[in-house]
Amino acid sequence: MNERIVVGLDIGTTKVCAVVATADELDRINVLGVGVAESEGLNRGVVVNIDKTVAAVRHAVGEAERMAGVSVRSVLVGIAGDHVQSFQSRGVVTISNRDGEITERDVNRLLEDTTHVAMPADREILHVIPQEFIVDGQDGVADPVGMSGVRLEANVHIITGLVSAAKNIYRCIEKAGYQVADIVLEPLGSSFAVLHPDEKEVGVALVDIGGGTTDIAVFEDNTIRHTAVIAVAGNKVTDDIRKGLGIMRDQAERLKCTYGVALSDQVSDDEEIAIPGIGGRTEKRIGRSTLAQIIQPRMEEIIEIAAIEIKRSGYGRHLSAGVVLTGGGSLIPGTDELASEILGLETRIGVPMGLSGGLVKEVDDPKFATAVGLVLYGLRPESLGGTPFRSDMGSVVPEAASIGDGLVGKIATRMKTWFDEL
Repeated sequence: MNERIVVGLDIGTTKVCAVVATADELDRINVLGVGVAESEGLNRGVVVNIDKTVAAVRHAVGEAERMAGVSVRSVLVGIAGDHVQSFQSRGVVTISNRDGEITERDVNRLLEDTTHVAMPADREILHVIPQEFIVDGQDGVADPVGMSGVRLEANVHIITGLVSAAKNIYRCIEKAGYQVADIVLEPLGSSFAVLHPDEKEVGVALVDIGGGTTDIAVFEDNTIRHTAVIAVAGNKVTDDIRKGLGIMRDQAERLKCTYGVALSDQVSDDEEIAIPGIGGRTEKRIGRSTLAQIIQPRMEEIIEIAAIEIKRSGYGRHLSAGVVLTGGGSLIPGTDELASEILGLETRIGVPMGLSGGLVKEVDDPKFATAVGLVLYGLRPESLGGTPFRSDMGSVVPEAASIGDGLVGKIATRMKTWFDEL
């Protein structure tokens, strides 16, 4: 097989999701397998229980492996959490080639130079994303390779995270029996799956509302300009319902997913919901508008914090394409209208795009945005200034081994020959 296998793993606060995909010669991307497991080992995007996270990773990747018929060796993993910080940096190098031509090596040297910034010992650089290059004072250069010059400068966006948070993710993946091919910031991952290239050019903000964190990424001129992760997300909504109605957490989650609405104006007052009683008590009934009144203030808070981050980026007025909401939290009906009202920008819900075949329907949901985005990044890492991965992340399991050598195998082979003859 001359197809590359790529595995994306989104370790979230509420779920761990693995996607196995491949690209053929025509660059069409096919989803081969999807695995989802409940996640109990994370809090606000950061690993707090290694064993539970390892079990969830094994379950999700194992499910995706079985569905795809591949054996996974390494994965591309997402990182989030409110420890993630980003800032702008600048670097400069001189071109030493005799003919003055700028090579790939010079660009790498320059990007290396931009990382020499004073940083606390407990933080490490996750990504260095070039914003623009300047050749001999001429700015606005997107790709300087092949140009002539003496002095090469760059403005870059540097994203950093806590060393311990990244190490814990590595440890979980390795304990589960896999290797980490690369670690990617989750809002960047989501942006590959749900944003259109035109939107990135004219200016767009991505708001990914997950379970434990809300991730924000602002794009303009095809470049990421600002990133942020905030620790208020869907789980806070569930907690509010749990406390407000005095019910169990899983019941609150079910109510949110089944009857939740982000705008209380959208439900009629006479619509009622039955709430199961606790400890054998009889069930209660509440109006659906009461549930909406609990959900709306928290959703407003999440979107208002996102608005502050967008304003802080300095690109708030440049977002001609408005805002794209994604992640499981965006599935509450009315979230896009509420966001549009608060932000004063056009808003849409983003679902994964850019897939050609395979299990496209299975991942056609905002909650798979990060995992699908990681896969898309794995197939085209140049889009972030990365280098292509040297080896495949998995290999196809030989059919004989997967079917078995016994009676089942013989029957399967016989049936195959029938189909071939037809």
